[in-house]
Amino acid sequence: MPETTLAPGVRILVDLVDEAFDRRSWHGTTLRGSLRGLRDPDVTWRPGRGRHNIWEIAVHAAYWKYAVWRRLTGGTRGRFPLVGSNWFACPNPSGRTWRDDLALLDDMHAQLRDEVTRLDAATLDRRGKGPFTTAALVRGIAAHDLYHAGQIQLIKRLRRQ
Repeated sequence: MPETTLAPGVRILVDLVDEAFDRRSWHGTTLRGSLRGLRDPDVTWRPGRGRHNIWEIAVHAAYWKYAVWRRLTGGTRGRFPLVGSNWFACPNPSGRTWRDDLALLDDMHAQLRDEVTRLDAATLDRRGKGPFTTAALVRGIAAHDLYHAGQIQLIKRLRRQ
C-alpha cells in the first residue's frame, strides 16, 4: 500500500516507529542516532560487571524488532539470523563485526516498518497471541527503541568520565 493512502491510525504508528528509530523528532536522539559514529572500544565497554555493552543493546533491539514483526505476521520462530533470543554476547564468537550487526539492526527495522505500513485500521485493536493489541505491539517497539537510545547515551557519557 502506498504510504500516502495509509489509514490515520496506521500513519501515526509508522511515524512513531520512524521517529523512535531514525527520523528527526523533538525528543532528541533516536536509537540509530545514538549509535552513529561508534566503534570498538566504545561499543564493547561495559559500565559495570554484569552490565550490557552498547553492541549487545543494539543486537537486542534488532531481535525485538524481529519478534514484533513475527507477531504481526504470524511468522514462525527461528528466522532471526543469530542463534538465541533476547540478549546476545557481543562481540560474539561467530566473527560477526559491529558493522554486520548495525546492518542487522537496520534490516530488522526495515522489515518491521514495511509490515507496519501493511496494517489496516481494522487490525489495530486485534489481539494476537498474548494480551497486547497490534497497535500496542507497535507502540511498544517504538518505546523500546527510545528506552535503549537513552541507555546508550548514558553509557557513552559514563565511558567518557
